Amino acid sequence: MSTTPTLASPPRRHGLRAAWIMTASGWSANQFSALLGSYRTGAGLSESTVTGLFALYVLGLVPGLLVCGPLADRHGRRPLALAALAVNLLSTILLMAGSAASGWLFPGRFLTGVSAGALLAAGSAWVKELSGPPHENPSGPGTAAKRSGLFVSAGFASGGLVASLIAQWAPCPRVTAYMPHLLLGAAAWVATRGAPETRPGTVAAEEGRTAIPVDWRRFRRALLPLAPWIFAAPTLGFVTLPGLVGGDLDGWETVYAGVATAVVPGAGMAVHPLARHLARRHRIATGATGLLVIALGLLLAVPAVSAERPALALFAAAVLGAGYGLTLTYALTEAATVAPPERLARVGSLVWTLAYLGMFAPYVVTLLSGTFAAPSLLGAGAVLAVLCCAVLAAVNRRDQDSSGRFRQDDRRADPEGHSPPPRTAGGITLQPGRRSSAGRRRRSPASGP
Repeated sequence: MSTTPTLASPPRRHGLRAAWIMTASGWSANQFSALLGSYRTGAGLSESTVTGLFALYVLGLVPGLLVCGPLADRHGRRPLALAALAVNLLSTILLMAGSAASGWLFPGRFLTGVSAGALLAAGSAWVKELSGPPHENPSGPGTAAKRSGLFVSAGFASGGLVASLIAQWAPCPRVTAYMPHLLLGAAAWVATRGAPETRPGTVAAEEGRTAIPVDWRRFRRALLPLAPWIFAAPTLGFVTLPGLVGGDLDGWETVYAGVATAVVPGAGMAVHPLARHLARRHRIATGATGLLVIALGLLLAVPAVSAERPALALFAAAVLGAGYGLTLTYALTEAATVAPPERLARVGSLVWTLAYLGMFAPYVVTLLSGTFAAPSLLGAGAVLAVLCCAVLAAVNRRDQDSSGRFRQDDRRADPEGHSPPPRTAGGITLQPGRRSSAGRRRRSPASGP
């Protein structure tokens, strides 16, 4: 009696479940941002101390990114991501202890940055790989590359809003506001623990000997002019603007700040359909449009701050959030394109590092506000964003054909990891990495230096 082989069950959606660790990372960052007003008024911390605590997050995040990216490529994504989630929960416990002794806020914020950096480096690569074959069939182009960004944005939006509402009406706000993150992080741990490793260290080491190298030339041209604006825009929207228009809020400063932390990344999530449409029209259209939208948001912030109009400031913050969403989508897609799989965490960590340097923007505005008026600084930021957009367009123009696609795209996989179709020249099929006899005599302008 012969047995009929059973069909393999459809792949479990490990990528979707693992993405919740990215939501926990975003939540941990913005739950503190929503409490800035409470720390100013309730805890009696100075403006420079509060802004410095916000910047301390970046000081922990950058080494977390730069160290954990290469480690995740060498030793695998899963152990680093789960360890980072545990440290992320520990950092929240330290912040809760800061309600009794403010000195605990400093290691709490630093460890929040370290753990968030590790989650972004190892977790985003893990989620991207779990969201594609053989673990999952993507629902559309770019889904795997962008999923981590969407879930991080969801954490940014919900964490700040929930924390602000709790801080406004619940007792012991600088303790109870952190409780939801502990529950979310624990749930993310349970949901993610069963997800498999996608790149064991032995496999990564073997592939590293023959893999396609990272396209650093394209990385510099496509990402360097834009990356710091990714988080400069939203932090100016939900950190700087609420403090500049808070004079007319009459005790609602904490709720207003929480609404701002929800509106900014919420607008970033809402523009993802527009980002997909722009990407189909031109390779850098999403990034260039994002920079122009950021410039518009900063221009709208000028009259909002000058007249202290909270409603207009909130609208300007939403526009800045839309620019954040466009630039983040563009950057994650580019990172997945320029990096081979065994270097994805390393390149992704560099992109996130450059992006998070923009979180120093509120601190720069605070430092310069003693010399220059805040509206003038915001207007200067708008001009700078337009200039960066012009640089992005100029340095990438020669690398694109008439359709807006990079000429070297035929030599590497697309963001989803699929191989490109072979090229043809005069009816002759050319294998990837080979040139015709005419091409051997002339160097392509898209080739590396």
